[in-house]
Amino acid sequence: MRVELPPSWREALAPELAADWFEDLGRFVDEARAAGPVFPPEDDVFNAFALTPLDRVQVVLLGQDPYHDEGQAHGLCFSVRPGVSPPPSLANVYKELASDVPGFERPPHGHLATWARQGVLLLNAVLTVNAHAANSHRGRGWERFTDAAIAAVSATRPHVVFVLWGNAARKKAALVDRDRHTVIEGAHPSPLSYRLFTGSRPFSRVNAALAAHGQTPIDWRLPTSA
Repeated sequence: MRVELPPSWREALAPELAADWFEDLGRFVDEARAAGPVFPPEDDVFNAFALTPLDRVQVVLLGQDPYHDEGQAHGLCFSVRPGVSPPPSLANVYKELASDVPGFERPPHGHLATWARQGVLLLNAVLTVNAHAANSHRGRGWERFTDAAIAAVSATRPHVVFVLWGNAARKKAALVDRDRHTVIEGAHPSPLSYRLFTGSRPFSRVNAALAAHGQTPIDWRLPTSA
């Protein structure tokens, strides 16, 4: 497995990258690719880290598992490739944005790289998946790696807003120093829990927390073309 990380992330995660269990994880992913399609493509697995270096992280938005259908996943949680229609959870996120953020207009795409470049780490707990098999790479070591990334953000950044949607993400709150950081928890935007997600206004709450700490708010608006 090819691992390409910005220097800030590579330094922070050096113990994990050198560990035997990470070598085992890489071997597992390589063998899975040899056996059939794995998403995202190898060049995109670490996109969240590439687009949002550790020294630029202002917000962490945590997902669970990459999209597992053809052409969707590209290494950013909730985001899909240009030309792919927003999946149901992202469509619900757009609904909430439209009611929470003045001036937000739903784009015809689901590509969220604009957020990542502003310092929103769009991190999945697990970074790869077999085609059409949700959670098929769970428990193989990715959780240990991404937990280390969350802990690194908590330990090194002065103030970050952690957005944790759903029970799986909310368990990660234990990794965050709440004396230094803001944690916003809520229901997942999937259709199954949307009635609990709607009206939670997480995006304006993120910006209020950033502003309270003298940081630049996120421009949640997205360009009309990906």
